[in-house]
Amino acid sequence: MKPVKLFAIRHGETELARDRRFAGSRDVALTPRGRRQGEALADALAGAVVGAVYASPLERARATAAVIAAPHSLEVRVEPAFREMAFGQWEGLSGAEVGVRWPEAYEAWRATPHLAAPPGGERLDAVAARVAAGLAGLLDEHAGGTVVLVSHAIVTRLIVLAALGLEPDRLWSVDASPAGITEIEYQDGWVTVHRMNTLTHLDRIEAEPPEGVAVPARLDEGGR
Repeated sequence: MKPVKLFAIRHGETELARDRRFAGSRDVALTPRGRRQGEALADALAGAVVGAVYASPLERARATAAVIAAPHSLEVRVEPAFREMAFGQWEGLSGAEVGVRWPEAYEAWRATPHLAAPPGGERLDAVAARVAAGLAGLLDEHAGGTVVLVSHAIVTRLIVLAALGLEPDRLWSVDASPAGITEIEYQDGWVTVHRMNTLTHLDRIEAEPPEGVAVPARLDEGGR
């Protein structure tokens, strides 16, 4: 197989991600900050020779991918294999709320995520299997090229773990922040992670005040 460069990216901020709530299969939109993160991603990747842009079917991933794809004049290719893990009855809840209602299941998710079973949701091993199958097809189709994949926190973590030769039980050993960039190169019999969850392209956005917070006017700008 000719080398394939993959930019594995988590979508921009959503209200549920901002509040650290389980989103899973819920189709939630980006916040205004999340849309600005998508623009920063597009700027960061504008110089790459990208042959294809893929996204999960969920709106937050598709919207982020569309902004990234625009400078390259590419259409976003939607791939169901990369949808986020479904968390069933946990979706919309915070970790603290889940811990009160399902203490044993939540403790399993924190300590042994590969053994956890969110009620009405998916098991991590099943998610890992569909992500691996989708990734294999993507790499086969785009041998010798560069691909952007916009997906989700769990999906991105699983891709990185597989690249490092680690199993899904190590889920919490890597991170996937909103709009973080991970760059992986695939070759015959070898995978190299060149960077993981980099966020420097978001520095300007992170310096902005939280939405809804007024910024005091400076005296030298007429703020008296």
